[in-house]
Amino acid sequence: MSTINFAAREINCKIVYYGPGMSGKTTNLKHVFSKVPESLRGDMVSLATEDERTLFFDFLPLDLGSVQGFKTRFHLYTVPGQVFYNASRKLILRGVDGIVFVADSAPNRLRANAESMRNLRENLVEHGISLKEVPLILQVNKRDLPDALPLSMIRAVLDPKGELPVFESCADKGTGVFESLKAVSKLVLERLSQPTS
Repeated sequence: MSTINFAAREINCKIVYYGPGMSGKTTNLKHVFSKVPESLRGDMVSLATEDERTLFFDFLPLDLGSVQGFKTRFHLYTVPGQVFYNASRKLILRGVDGIVFVADSAPNRLRANAESMRNLRENLVEHGISLKEVPLILQVNKRDLPDALPLSMIRAVLDPKGELPVFESCADKGTGVFESLKAVSKLVLERLSQPTS
């Protein structure tokens, strides 16, 4: 859940990049970090595990506007891709406002994509959240692979009802990275702007 800093007149929102190991979550964050002006972002923090890293930084996107006179500051996180770091994944999902699910286009990663999506659902349920309650977009990464799976096949496995916004990307080249981030950010802001009952 977003938090409000009345002194700074900021609403803080948490966006988590979720997906299987090596799908491009860290690459997404590094690209965003490299393109956001230093004056509008915090430091990149890296929490290293044995073979995975969790990255975090926050930034103030000036082009997304404000909510009821408050600026919005987005805190971006990656989760470790390896399933045995599930406790870290759960912890990082606490208080999430939006999710970018980064799927890998490689043919041998289809099962890992499916397992990671199932794991996301399970971890959200443990926080009392259903997948429908949190803004979620699907970023299908590594589209430049010569043997990349058809988008329709990946979507059939991860989003069979076709309900999620889908973005194709090549995160290592920066393609589709900001489009994905802007899409999930807008969904988060729309949700924040809705009156609570």
